Amino acid sequence: MKIALGADERLPVVEQILQRLAERGHQVQWYGPQAGETDPWPAVARQVAEAVTSGEADEGIVLCWTGTGVSLAANKVPGIRAALCGDAETARGARLWNNANVLALSMRLTTPALADEILESWFKTKYEANPGDEANLALLDELENRQD
Repeated sequence: MKIALGADERLPVVEQILQRLAERGHQVQWYGPQAGETDPWPAVARQVAEAVTSGEADEGIVLCWTGTGVSLAANKVPGIRAALCGDAETARGARLWNNANVLALSMRLTTPALADEILESWFKTKYEANPGDEANLALLDELENRQD
């Protein structure tokens, strides 16, 4: 699977995620700074989100200190359903019920063990279409596409 990965800093949790994705056999495109540098989190999130919507990547993962900023920014790109996940069960629900296509993580709170658990849950869970969730996603699309 092609994964777009971006963060505003290249902290140890980012390095671990890069390693885990490679171990899983994913092709990873990095969006963000090199070690010791920073990039604006809205720009990084946009690059990842646009890689997903353009088809360059199948899914995305974004990180910033809290994870909130990158999730907000990624969700501004039409077609993105970024979910800020602080645990494996939230990642499972985001995939199963919300058909999330971008995983947002906090570099402050995500420990190495937690990152592994979240990634495991994210990649093993797939969206299961059903009338209730399809109706909710249609309402979400209406919000995204409304013309005020």
